[in-house]
Amino acid sequence: MAAEQKQKLEQQLWNIANTLRGKMDADDFRDYILGFIFYKYLSTKMDLYANTILQPDGLTFQEVIGNPDEALLMQEIKQLAIDKLGYFLEPADLFSELARRGNAGGKNNFILGDLAKVLTHIEQSTMGSESEEDFGNLFSDLDLTSHKLGKSEADKNELIVKVLIHLDEIDFDLENTDSDVLGDAYEYLIGQFASGAGKKAGEFYTPQQVSSILAQLVTVGKDKLKSVYDPTCGSGSLLLRVAKEVKDVSAFYGQEMNPTTYNLCRMNMIMHDVHYKRFDIKNEDTLERPQHYDLRFEAIVANPPFSANWSASPLHMTDDRFSAYGKLAPSSKADFAFVQHMVHQLDDNGTMAIVLPHGVLFRGGAEGHIRQYLIQEKNYLDAVIGLPANIFYGTSIPTCILVLKKKRNNPDNILFIDASQHFEKVKTQNVLRTEDIDKIISTYENRLPEDKYSHLAKLSELETNDYNLNIPRYVDTFEEEDAIDLKAITTELRELASQSKTTDATIADFCIELGIETPF
Repeated sequence: MAAEQKQKLEQQLWNIANTLRGKMDADDFRDYILGFIFYKYLSTKMDLYANTILQPDGLTFQEVIGNPDEALLMQEIKQLAIDKLGYFLEPADLFSELARRGNAGGKNNFILGDLAKVLTHIEQSTMGSESEEDFGNLFSDLDLTSHKLGKSEADKNELIVKVLIHLDEIDFDLENTDSDVLGDAYEYLIGQFASGAGKKAGEFYTPQQVSSILAQLVTVGKDKLKSVYDPTCGSGSLLLRVAKEVKDVSAFYGQEMNPTTYNLCRMNMIMHDVHYKRFDIKNEDTLERPQHYDLRFEAIVANPPFSANWSASPLHMTDDRFSAYGKLAPSSKADFAFVQHMVHQLDDNGTMAIVLPHGVLFRGGAEGHIRQYLIQEKNYLDAVIGLPANIFYGTSIPTCILVLKKKRNNPDNILFIDASQHFEKVKTQNVLRTEDIDKIISTYENRLPEDKYSHLAKLSELETNDYNLNIPRYVDTFEEEDAIDLKAITTELRELASQSKTTDATIADFCIELGIETPF
């Protein structure tokens, strides 16, 4: 039943999103539709919570308006809501009220001004409270004055009212506290936008199949986590995926450089009912200005931008994240800088899993030096997993996952898995099936060597290979071709030669009959 409900809600929301598709590109309508869904979510939560508080008084939230004790009741509700929900909305600011006013009398009534004020009120309600940073500027990408919504103010208003009315008709079922149908539907929408966003998709979304692998890798043997961290958290999909693999995650931490994606991540957290006191997402450049520098995390996951540029400033050589290695990752390839950053943040009992381009496995220079240090000096590398090409949005390159631990259960070997040929092709994308994911996780968890799939490499093997981690050096996937039967081929060639002579003779007869020269 929950699956059917989820699918129905996903389709309803996607249909409404397509109302805006003709007006603007994917990035823009993503920001608007997700912002409006989030506004409705906040309104519904506020209304439900206020009604619960007022139940002993026999009142509903709407009935507070005009009550003799209106001012006192509203103040009490606000204080409780700020602590519980992190924000406050008055009855007149609720989503359903705006939708009603926009369509009152069946007319297209002007509400853009009121809507802009409401969104500002939500952010202002948190000022001076513990939740201020979590809600600040959340709606900054929802520009209601943008010409992308329409040429005239009337056109813009008509489109917005249409979307609000359609959304208002959908039941988000927030009374059912055991269900996360809306959160999953929100995640579905983000994924749908990512699939059509080309290269930009990688900035905010990790495909669920990859998220699932990373999440399962860092939670092997655990049913609770004190903390999970993503230094390039995008829309937060990876962090939330880790939470699905265990019974409880006490705290979520993340950092995201893009302001729009940072807003999306905070919305995504709240939409999945993660209390504002349980997440700490920062908007900054992780490598240049880390915001959680002194914290250590039990689980770390990341899908950083592949081979990104970074400063590689000599000043970083005094930074504890990098100083022990003696060298910095090159300025044109920050891949190992992210690995070093994550290792610094990893708790002694923790596990980290990071997706990277294959070049990190074999490139020399500073990267080769860092790679050797991690293995030879620290012995942190636990597994190398090769993934199929063309499974990420916006790039077709093959990728790999590095799993690292500071205290490894098997310190004398490193597991290599070649899953590059285990996938299903769906249209233009390669997709990891459930059985492909399960095989990766089972092989990692049990550290199973398997012919042409996985290999347990002794540390001496890596030393022999000069710490080159290129997977074919360890997992032999060579398939011998069938032996060639030369006698059968000779017989076949003789038969073809005989047939050719017969054909030539037939053609010659036709040429004589027609009185023309033969072609041979």
